Amino acid sequence: METSTKINKVPECVSRLTKLSALLLNNNSITALPAELLSLQHLAELNLGNNALKEFPAVLGHLESLKKLYLFSNQITAVPPEVIGGLKNLVVLNLNHNQIQRLPPEIKSLSRLQRLSLLDNKLEEVPAELGHLTKLSEINLTSNHLSQLPQQLYQCKELTKLYVARNKLNSLPEGIGMLTKLKVLDVAGNKLSMFPVEFHLLPLNELFCEGNMLVRCEPMASVQDAEVFSLKELVARFVLWEDRNRSSLVHRMLPHYPILTALLANGSCCAICHGPFLTTWLECVHFISLRKV
Repeated sequence: METSTKINKVPECVSRLTKLSALLLNNNSITALPAELLSLQHLAELNLGNNALKEFPAVLGHLESLKKLYLFSNQITAVPPEVIGGLKNLVVLNLNHNQIQRLPPEIKSLSRLQRLSLLDNKLEEVPAELGHLTKLSEINLTSNHLSQLPQQLYQCKELTKLYVARNKLNSLPEGIGMLTKLKVLDVAGNKLSMFPVEFHLLPLNELFCEGNMLVRCEPMASVQDAEVFSLKELVARFVLWEDRNRSSLVHRMLPHYPILTALLANGSCCAICHGPFLTTWLECVHFISLRKV
């Protein structure tokens, strides 16, 4: 059923069309949905785009046959957990151009969802439960207020398109390199300074990254010049190493020299080879993630 004239409520006769599979009510002035729509248990597609809805209609949570739901260009501010939890067969969810600030963890119930779009909303965060939506092939979160994406995004193995342009992202999830089917990535207009370590593993066909603060990486020699250590550093390393052996003379005598003990308290050990040092340790070269640091 399709309508082209402006209406402000759903006609009563619609609820009697119990075999209805598609209902297109977009481009109207509808402010709410009647509870009588519960009778449309065969409804697979519902388009309520460009209306005057201020709330996510509660009746939708009972339309279990829905596969495509379009609620773009309304005035919706929240997604009720109890409603979204009932849309288990949803394949497409379009909430573009609303005023939604957050998604509930119950979004994990949409286990069959393939396309999720919340372009031009007010999202400040995306729940970790997004990672449960393993059939997602396309995510559009363009023009929101996101400062980060959930680490669990790497679990969406079927993802081919990810649009997160015009947000406030200062980094991308470390596991993004595991998205082996990702072909399109749009991160333009964010605050990125660098890409994750495994970024080069992505099989991208299209990458949009203009309008960021990306740092230019200059190549450097992998062989480090030998460093001449001070006698103080060399002796300190020897004492620290010997102090690890509880049966050594150094370990037994060290408590008798409180000034030396206090000095060595500033020492540390290399995270790579576990060798002790006092003030500097540059022998081990290891490329790491700045985010983890």
